[in-house]
Amino acid sequence: MREMRNNDDRIEQAKALVTRMKHWLLAAFWLLLVFFLIWTSFFTIPADSVAVVQRFGRYVGTDEPGLHFKIPFGIDKVAQVPIRRQQKLEFGFSSPNATNPHQGSQETKEEQDMVTGDLNSASVEWVVQYRIEDPKQYLFATSDPEDTLRAASEAVMREVVGDRTIDEVITFGRQEIENSFLPLIQRLTKQYQLGLRVDLVQLKNINPPAPVQASFNDVNNAQQEKQRAINQATGEYNRIIPRARGEADQVIAEAEGYSKKRINEATGDAAYFISLLAEYVKAPEVTRQRIYLETMSDVLPRMGHKLVLDDQAARLMPFFLPTQTGILAPAK
Repeated sequence: MREMRNNDDRIEQAKALVTRMKHWLLAAFWLLLVFFLIWTSFFTIPADSVAVVQRFGRYVGTDEPGLHFKIPFGIDKVAQVPIRRQQKLEFGFSSPNATNPHQGSQETKEEQDMVTGDLNSASVEWVVQYRIEDPKQYLFATSDPEDTLRAASEAVMREVVGDRTIDEVITFGRQEIENSFLPLIQRLTKQYQLGLRVDLVQLKNINPPAPVQASFNDVNNAQQEKQRAINQATGEYNRIIPRARGEADQVIAEAEGYSKKRINEATGDAAYFISLLAEYVKAPEVTRQRIYLETMSDVLPRMGHKLVLDDQAARLMPFFLPTQTGILAPAK
């Protein structure tokens, strides 16, 4: 009897332990369920992104950066889209450690090789910088916007390069190629509804085919020497010509001044002669005498000291010498 009673006690204890374990497991389940609900009901979006929310797979809205609530259990799905981040695609080369999985080129050789308008071959590398402009369109309008943008960019670049000669592509036409490329690719991104905005295209390395690389380098060096000589000649021209023009202007100004001076003097002399003629007409003898006296008073002082002797004089006049005071004294 005692053994049976002990067995019953053990059974009762085991039942109580099982009941407590059930209670603990149930409490842990509800605790985990509450924690899971809390964990899956909130999400955080960084400053450079927005959240595109889908409910049962249907687009319901876009949330700005910060902490937001969503319906848990997978009813609401959130896609984070970095609309404020500048991204880029590389063509003909691939940079290591890129954060954007679409950035690097997967077929560098095929993307590089292009044919110019004069049927020459060139290896062209370039970069397209873009941003996500419309997150809804970016996620739902096309299956792979980056791959579509890559294919469109390659097609546009081949078109632009094919309209130019090899010299334009390799040397002086880089800026024109970039300016022609940008509006074309921007129009295609809107036409294909990629949800992207292309901000910049930048050409990198552009080289001729390897067998003629040395010849093209010689041509480039010759063109650089030519441009250097032109710049030097332009500098000499800008230094010498303005100075010569200044000197010419100075000579012309001096000649014009001298001309005006001579004209004014001639005009004054003519006016004086006309006034003198009028006086001469009125009294010829008086005017003649006055002119004679004025002329002699102007001429005689320039001739130094003179002695005027009467040719009727009976004896020789004393010989006078000039003194320091200017008064003539008889010689001893």
